[in-house]
Amino acid sequence: MKYALIIPDGCADEPQSSLGNRTPLQAARVPHMDRVAQLGESGMSLNVPDSLPSGSDVGTMSLFGYSPLEFHTGRAPIEAAAQGIELGPDDWAIRCNFVTIADEKMKSFTAGQIPNDLGAELIRDLQHAYCGHKNIKFYQGVSYRNLMLWRARDRKAPFSSDTTTVPPHDITEQAIAGHLPLGSGACDLRAIMDKSRGLFAANAANQARGELAATQCWLWGQGKAPALRNFKERYRVQGAVITAVDLLRGLGRLLGWNIIEVPGATGYLDTDYAAKGRYAIDALKSGTDFIVVHVEATDEASHEGHADEKVKALEAIDQHIVGPVHEYLKSQGDYRILISPDHPTFLRTKTHSHGFTPFTMAGSGVSTNGSQTYDEVAASQTGVRLPAGWDLMGRFLGIKN
Repeated sequence: MKYALIIPDGCADEPQSSLGNRTPLQAARVPHMDRVAQLGESGMSLNVPDSLPSGSDVGTMSLFGYSPLEFHTGRAPIEAAAQGIELGPDDWAIRCNFVTIADEKMKSFTAGQIPNDLGAELIRDLQHAYCGHKNIKFYQGVSYRNLMLWRARDRKAPFSSDTTTVPPHDITEQAIAGHLPLGSGACDLRAIMDKSRGLFAANAANQARGELAATQCWLWGQGKAPALRNFKERYRVQGAVITAVDLLRGLGRLLGWNIIEVPGATGYLDTDYAAKGRYAIDALKSGTDFIVVHVEATDEASHEGHADEKVKALEAIDQHIVGPVHEYLKSQGDYRILISPDHPTFLRTKTHSHGFTPFTMAGSGVSTNGSQTYDEVAASQTGVRLPAGWDLMGRFLGIKN
């Protein structure tokens, strides 16, 4: 049996007036997703418990069959795993975004998709400023996505479960004053963020970008290393993941999956969808039991408030990934395919949201429950609702865990 999970990140949404009061999924031409719905089962799952912040760290952990209520410690430690950074029992990882603040409002949570080479310069500036601090270490990621580690060498980190931070992508165009770190260690985080303002203002290459210059770092998503049971031990299939996002790479590594790098995969709207589809098929041909294909473009379109781009991304996922992968699976014998976002990301708010998301799956042993299209309305009408989204993986693989 071969399995494929395709994740159009954050694609679940509300009806849009610009789309004729349809959701992006309803407005998009997605015949291959619709065909999966026609052949199999659709329903709704709640991947992000109300007690946890909505984000891909929580949502994808649920999708992969692990309760975030039990296993989630924070976003940053998962991304540290993506970079091969091991955390000691008292170490903390913290996301370090480069952002653009104007008039004390979050103008851009990506600092205008800051180039990697400039990002590397700013990380060096930060590290140089803290080179005398035994506990703090900065690591470059991709573009605006970076990490800060607090290594518990001479003293434990000041953070705890009451430390609260806010993702910058959740406060676009909002005043930052009400969203700064609070709780244990908040003064340390705020001090680093404040110090970065002067460092970034002094970087000539950064300032040459004008309005797109990074004005400071933004610290959030803190946590210790999670303890996740190996996926193959838990579900008895070997997994591999295709993604351009460190978070998904990190979860994959923590679960013991193979990480497949795809040239042209950017984690943005210009990603090479066709290459992701080809590499997924190649992985299945070469012996992978279970392939996960994650696409960030739909989420990015929502964060920027572009309904038309979200529709285009869905259509590209359908044409270049869902269609070819499903056709290959059908030609090889027993298989199952699952399509589901991790969480809703509303165009209206440009932020991640809580709430049920639609899923559809088809293949060997999956009975149809009557949906003709894959979208929020059709999936909600089947009556299948999974309030514990992490139960979906066992349902998909046909394994009770």
